[in-house]
Amino acid sequence: MFKIENILLFCLKQLNGERTIYSIYHLLNGKKSSQTLQDAHLFSLKRYFGILEPLTRESFDEIFNKLLINKLVEPCGEQRFLLTSAGDDYLLTNAQPYYINGWRYQAFTLLVWERLSLLVQVSSNFTFQETKYIPIQKNVEVHNWLKEFLRFTSVSKQELGKFIFSELVEILEHAKDVNAQILIFRLTGYKQIGLTSSQIAKKLNIDSIHYHLEFINTIHCLLHFVESDPSRFKVLSSLLANLDQNDSLTLSARKTLVLLNQGFTAEEIASIRNLKISTIEDHLVEFALNVEDFFINSYVDEEMQLKILEISRRESTRQLKVIRNTLKTASYFQIRLALAKYGDRHWN
Repeated sequence: MFKIENILLFCLKQLNGERTIYSIYHLLNGKKSSQTLQDAHLFSLKRYFGILEPLTRESFDEIFNKLLINKLVEPCGEQRFLLTSAGDDYLLTNAQPYYINGWRYQAFTLLVWERLSLLVQVSSNFTFQETKYIPIQKNVEVHNWLKEFLRFTSVSKQELGKFIFSELVEILEHAKDVNAQILIFRLTGYKQIGLTSSQIAKKLNIDSIHYHLEFINTIHCLLHFVESDPSRFKVLSSLLANLDQNDSLTLSARKTLVLLNQGFTAEEIASIRNLKISTIEDHLVEFALNVEDFFINSYVDEEMQLKILEISRRESTRQLKVIRNTLKTASYFQIRLALAKYGDRHWN
């Protein structure tokens, strides 16, 4: 079983001393700042984006201090750290979570869990022909989804429970490094109330953060299997119905994109929206990261792009200042834009 320490050390290894430890905290919290979004891409850390929203800074500091005490990391600058040889050994002998994919799934992980838990409860009570029970989920959107599913599914109410059980077993039996108890203990059914996350953590003798990560990994495992072969999972594939799975832009950036597509320049958009030009530039970096057909040539020419990427590769760095000191004709914005558009592909 993996722990938060595994993830922190992996992130530090990827950052290689180029960002502070709090860039990891913002990544795990899912902070949608331009810097955090770009770091997730540049350092190949997208899978961990937003997976620990409940994590407080105090808890993060406490966990990180244990890494220091155990001499798994060492300082290399202000709030910057590198792995020690012991830290490298730890990474080699302790696995990362196999299925966690925060960038792909985290935005709707909770909704999928709510749908699954209500679906299991309802189907279980169908099986025993029980009509008087309190729904485990209160979310109206989830109730509406279930009504829609029941209206159109070809599976009978009496058979529904068997289908869900069969599909869950098939996934959990073929899953790699997933403890089925993490999920099963939380499910509510006929005359059976699921345990809370804290109760399960205590039952399994793990801390709350460890349980949260295992739970996220399990839900992402279900999503991975269902998304990979929806026809194989006739009922569970319905959990993904009508989910907005592709919009990773911030709301403010989306408003800027609308104006940009109408032909306004960055300067005009800043004026229209009463925002600083630096904020609009942040949005342009977001587009470079997330919008496949967004081209940056009008902001940084192809020759400059190649120079930026070459310096980044040659100096083994993604630090803007280092690249800027070598290529003084490029602005910080142009460097950010080139790295956002091509940096992760250039390094990996």
